[in-house]
Amino acid sequence: MRLARLSAALLFALSPALSLAQTAPDKPARADDPDAKESVTSRVPLDEIRRFVSVYNAVRAAYVDPVDDKKLMQSAVRGLLLELDPHSTYFDKEDAQAFDEQATGAYEGIGVELLQEDNALKVVSPIDDTPAARAGVKAGDLIIAIDGTPINAIDASEPLRGKAGSQVVLTIAREGQKPFDVTVVRETIRVTSVRSKMLEPGYGYVRISTFQADTGADFQKHVAQLQAQSGGKLKGLVLDLRSNPGGLLTAAVQVADDLLERGGIVSTRGRISISDAKFDATPGDLLNGAPVVVLTDAGSASASEVLAGALRDNQRARIVGSRSFGKGSVQTVLPLDNGDSVKLTTARYYTPSGRSIQATGIVPDVELQPDPATVPKDIPASLADYSEAKLPGHLRGDDEAAGSKAGVVLSGDGPIQSALQELKHPGSVAAAAAAAAKARPATTAKPAAEAKPAATQTPTPDEQPAAGAPQAGKPGTVEPAAPAVEGGK
Repeated sequence: MRLARLSAALLFALSPALSLAQTAPDKPARADDPDAKESVTSRVPLDEIRRFVSVYNAVRAAYVDPVDDKKLMQSAVRGLLLELDPHSTYFDKEDAQAFDEQATGAYEGIGVELLQEDNALKVVSPIDDTPAARAGVKAGDLIIAIDGTPINAIDASEPLRGKAGSQVVLTIAREGQKPFDVTVVRETIRVTSVRSKMLEPGYGYVRISTFQADTGADFQKHVAQLQAQSGGKLKGLVLDLRSNPGGLLTAAVQVADDLLERGGIVSTRGRISISDAKFDATPGDLLNGAPVVVLTDAGSASASEVLAGALRDNQRARIVGSRSFGKGSVQTVLPLDNGDSVKLTTARYYTPSGRSIQATGIVPDVELQPDPATVPKDIPASLADYSEAKLPGHLRGDDEAAGSKAGVVLSGDGPIQSALQELKHPGSVAAAAAAAAKARPATTAKPAAEAKPAATQTPTPDEQPAAGAPQAGKPGTVEPAAPAVEGGK
């Protein structure tokens, strides 16, 4: 596959940087040397490296307790990546293996997507129908301790993983409440990434919760089943990508290709030419032109944004819901000689129209507001503006605008019914919302400030499975990562 070849080529292009410290010359080239125009990877800041070695040796010699060389160096490499952006990170061997597992959709744990924060793990969202979801863990929760041990004192790389059937006690901080404990029983998590049903005769519904290695094939099967139920042809399809944190780019590209006859799907651009790639659709539309409406919300990130952007830019689908998360960067996994890996942001994603997703997300054609009846009362207002653009140290977006409003999480069946209405009667949902807003002041005697209650909003992502090769996380794969599933520190 093209992306696999791109990944291998990108790995080859970046590999010299990993071994350069062992082969660097003792002195830099002279400024008047005609060969002095070195590549970025061949210019080594020797003074800075010597300074680092001095500090490293000082720690080894004088720190109050002995420090293991391997642990110290791993910490140094983690620090090197820490302030680049939220998605560049260091994987030890176990982390890399867990990263691979995420793309297959099978691992032992509680089923939750996380982001690392200071002394806590922020819940992006519990995965559908997993122990975390059934135990009441919510998007935006902060896990501050596991089995009574504070997060900053846990050495395990995957603290929520464990043998199926074992229990884990999470101490959760939720704004407006005192910290409380939740006991969760681990299971073998086999995430079914695609589900479907008939909404009405002729109108199908497909939910994609994440993009895994088999998502593309499963999507084809579910569409075929829906078509069979409707007599061979669907009148329309609602494609639900709400709170889909991303995953394998290849899976998202395959789903887009299945719905497009022609046109671009996504392109990537980085600092080095090998990071640049473009993916186009091939002839063949599974729905034979039947209309499509895509549901997104603030939890729709990375590969799901790639899919939504491709369908919208090719005028194949209308987007209904809320602004997506804005995870529009590409990560490449680079192997180290000790079995560990580095996941490094190497490019940005662009929709077929050339628009960057990074820190801006996908703005829907028809905006929905959450139903107050489905919004938990304990969701704090401080999480109303949770997006890629609000992550500390996030990669600056090409079209990022200060103060732009983040999306909201849309839960429940209400958005599905709105999407169905828009599918059957394009423009009807927006027209109804406008009519309701216009009529509201005339039907109430309350002051204007009280005429329209503020909608409660919730958070969500960036970094799950990932990679652009058939198996995510393999050395050299390119991935649109969204939040690490049960990743540790």
